[in-house]
Amino acid sequence: MQILKIKSIKKHKPSQVYDLTVSDNHNFFITEKNILTHNCDYITPNGQAALRGVMETYASTARFILTCNYPNRIIPALHSRCQGFHIERVDVTEFTARVATVLVEEDIEFDLDTLDTFVKSTYPDLRKCLNSVQQNSRSGVLISPQTSDGVSQDWKLSVVELFKAGKVNDARKLMCSSVRPEEMEEVFTWCYQNLDLWSSDPDKQDDAILIIRDSIARIPLMADQEINLSGCLTELGRLSRE
Repeated sequence: MQILKIKSIKKHKPSQVYDLTVSDNHNFFITEKNILTHNCDYITPNGQAALRGVMETYASTARFILTCNYPNRIIPALHSRCQGFHIERVDVTEFTARVATVLVEEDIEFDLDTLDTFVKSTYPDLRKCLNSVQQNSRSGVLISPQTSDGVSQDWKLSVVELFKAGKVNDARKLMCSSVRPEEMEEVFTWCYQNLDLWSSDPDKQDDAILIIRDSIARIPLMADQEINLSGCLTELGRLSRE
């Protein structure tokens, strides 16, 4: 698998601009020599079909670079016209080490348990993690997540703290009240990425994977997604108490 490391992207004044996503967010532009589409997995299927036509029109005079976070959302017609490169996300250990390095360079004191809370709630989004630790640094010290300036903290930060404290029921109630229906798949993925919240026993973690898998499979079958999430968290909570 080939990994691409992009050092920089030069700006060009586009001769034509096609807004195929939302207003004020031009993710698709054409320059004289190349075309870059950013986050093209958020372009609608009809928009992607239109992009296919543009690619065919300019194929002899331009190079196309398509970036996305979810390749499965790209229509097959675009896949067949591109050479795929998958950029692996950073390992959680390297992720933690990078955040710790930034804190050290900024002369911020921290303990590993507090840092772990921020990592568990934001991984693999490094930018979000750095923003969170910056927001929660006071007088040269990284403090536990808390509400400040009238803005509620990320629910994941609170949930991690509750699970670490053994308050499984409180964590479940907070998640069910905070998560929107359209976020369910993302939440189950987060649960999978943090198996050690449910148990440190490898066998129980295997059981947790099966619970999460079954809950994801039930998403299209459940009229009330909160019930599905609550049921999943109840089962996971039982694992953590065994």
